[in-house]
Amino acid sequence: MKKWFLMSMILILITGIIGCSKGEKDGKVTLNALFMKQAGYSEEDVNNITKEFEKNNPNIKIKATFAPYEALEQKIQTSAKSGGYDVVVIDAPWTAKFAKAGFVKDVTDKLKSDDKSDIFTGAIDSVSYDGKVYGMPWLNDTKFLFYNKEILEKAGIQNPPTNFDELNEQAKVIQEKKLVPYPIVWSWSQAEALVCDFTAITSSFGGKMTDESGKPTLNDPKNVAALKYMTETLNEKLTDPKSTEYLEEDVRGVFSSGKAAFALNWTYMYNMANDEKESSVAGKVGIAPIPMSVNGGMGLSVTSGSKHVDEAWKYIQYLSSKDVQKNYAKNALPIWKSLYEEQKVIDTNPEVVAASKTQYAQLENRPRVPWYGALSTEIQVEVQKSLLGKQTPEETMDILQKKAEEISSK
Repeated sequence: MKKWFLMSMILILITGIIGCSKGEKDGKVTLNALFMKQAGYSEEDVNNITKEFEKNNPNIKIKATFAPYEALEQKIQTSAKSGGYDVVVIDAPWTAKFAKAGFVKDVTDKLKSDDKSDIFTGAIDSVSYDGKVYGMPWLNDTKFLFYNKEILEKAGIQNPPTNFDELNEQAKVIQEKKLVPYPIVWSWSQAEALVCDFTAITSSFGGKMTDESGKPTLNDPKNVAALKYMTETLNEKLTDPKSTEYLEEDVRGVFSSGKAAFALNWTYMYNMANDEKESSVAGKVGIAPIPMSVNGGMGLSVTSGSKHVDEAWKYIQYLSSKDVQKNYAKNALPIWKSLYEEQKVIDTNPEVVAASKTQYAQLENRPRVPWYGALSTEIQVEVQKSLLGKQTPEETMDILQKKAEEISSK
């Protein structure tokens, strides 16, 4: 009896294994995908695109999960190797860390050269590390200079600034005419927002925080000059002093209330600042590129633990395809250079598209090193000390250089 029972159980087990193998072989698989809540493409957008994909690929089912940004990194780290998720959205600063830790697949050979040449360089760099590609760029985002058209007109200024020297010159004119107490507002609170602004400003001054090999270059004179610029705008009261307490939503609030002529912020602010329900400056908002800005884009990667790599990559290709990105350009502008000539994309928001076409070709990524998380924390702390007048820019950058060397050597 026991023998018969044992043989029956073995037979059931074998049948189950064969059934599973057959299902996977036939492509009848379920992919688990992890996305970010409220970033570029809405949940409705992602779900609609996914339904289109499933219709075209009936043997593949997608189970999409949406998590807040703060939870994403930890979710990926704890599940990547076990295959909890097949497809994950990754922020640009995580690529190096995830690649070195073996959390995501090397897809260098899967990305066609023709496709790569049509994608903005900064976007490709955001999913690259040590000469290899670990994902597909997906969400495009960066910081732009927003300006109040009415204030500039009252100040007799015809065109917005094209660099930070011009920004200061125009801010001084606006200040002298007493149109607003503090012409410029930034997100310089001790947070990642500060590192994003710092990256945009240092790169606009020609500086870099690491070289191509990942070696720290924090005390580069150009980085020092950038920090001096930041502190001087505070000392000259061109910058709202509360900027050292502000995050991006605070910046949006100040600008939308008409209390600032200029603000550096992510693309989302354009529509919200032009919304009469959200803003008192609706219809008066302009958007302009700066010499270099920070890459705030995100990519899609296949986890190392995925059992369905080909299907996962197929799904990623569909999500980031030209047709899909053209059709959903209203909420997230494409990664593809060629689509910026498409009237359908231009019509979504001509002013934003024009600024984006220029800015996306002029992006700098935050340092692409595995130890970025620790470096970011140090930058937030030390740069704030300079902004608050507790140490000079030279002292700050020398301290950061030593700390970065210590972190990178561990």
